[in-house]
Amino acid sequence: MLSKEKIDRINELARKGKRGETLTTEEKAEQQALRQEYITVFRESLRSQLERIEFVDEEPDYTEEEKAHIAEVSKKLEKEYLEEQKKKNGGSL
Repeated sequence: MLSKEKIDRINELARKGKRGETLTTEEKAEQQALRQEYITVFRESLRSQLERIEFVDEEPDYTEEEKAHIAEVSKKLEKEYLEEQKKKNGGSL
């Protein structure tokens, strides 16, 4: 979870920009880094919640089209996940 101080800082920088004040180069870099950290924490939290979901329907009645779509989406998500892990680990899994 992102600390309250970091969330407050994200909001402070956003408000400053909305008021028409120009952010310094350092503030822009800080804002980008904080936003990226927020997104990473959010994704990890969402992924954790999704992984805890338990399906109770053992034998779903999917059409072949639905099965193909599920396989396609699963493959895409797995690829994105592996790429994200690769970035996290400095280019290696």
